[in-house]
Amino acid sequence: MNPALLVSAHDLFVAAALGLVEGVTEFLPISSTGHLIVAGEWLGWTGPRAATFEIFIQLGAILAIVWLYRDRLAATARHPFRPEGRAFWLPLLVAFLPAAVVGLLLHHWIKAVLFRPAVVAGALVVGGLVILVIERARPAERVTDATRMPLGTAFGIGLAQVLSLIPGTSRSGATILGAYALGCTRPAATLFSFFLAIPVMVAATLFDLASAWHTLGPADILPFAVGFVAAFVSAVVVVRAFLRYVASNTFTAFAWYRIAFGLLLGAWYWTR
Repeated sequence: MNPALLVSAHDLFVAAALGLVEGVTEFLPISSTGHLIVAGEWLGWTGPRAATFEIFIQLGAILAIVWLYRDRLAATARHPFRPEGRAFWLPLLVAFLPAAVVGLLLHHWIKAVLFRPAVVAGALVVGGLVILVIERARPAERVTDATRMPLGTAFGIGLAQVLSLIPGTSRSGATILGAYALGCTRPAATLFSFFLAIPVMVAATLFDLASAWHTLGPADILPFAVGFVAAFVSAVVVVRAFLRYVASNTFTAFAWYRIAFGLLLGAWYWTR
């Protein structure tokens, strides 16, 4: 066998574990970035190869959304200019643009300056406090259908998503809580965040992979595939469970989890 194709059992275990972390945390308002940083450090999976792997497995998580809602996505994609198609896709486009523009302009600065443990820990804690404030305010619910989001509300969600460019904020957290604060029911806010993840994560992942793909070799194929599958399967399970949860519960538990995790993360890095 070609030595370049040999993969250790440890690498496969790490790939599966990180894929599981990605799938479990990506669509919850708790920051997949923060969890992958900690898990990668604990498992000794760091460096450029690890960074590319973490980008790649996001595609596995987003495929879970495409798979779960394939019928609805296919129906609207076949007739994007009919009223039902426009009602679905146009708000997603409006919500996608703010973070896409800001992210494209500031991508290198964000990677160089903000991807630091202190920033991630701080964003986790602040995000948790914001959730508590929003839940205490009890916003009036006026939008119940995630597939017919008003354009003004969609733009507001897009502005909230810009905050998710700060590592540790959580893309899902910013969009779900932004939508909830703007008058969406919890299920509608959550489902719209899932749909919005498709263009956002695919664009961001492909953009990052385009500049990092050359660093990989044949031995990376199997670990990347294992991580991809683990992220897909775990995301399918979590997305279904999360939608059931928000139908009858608040986001308060995630707020306290973020605060506790952020404080622990900050203490861990401070004492290293």
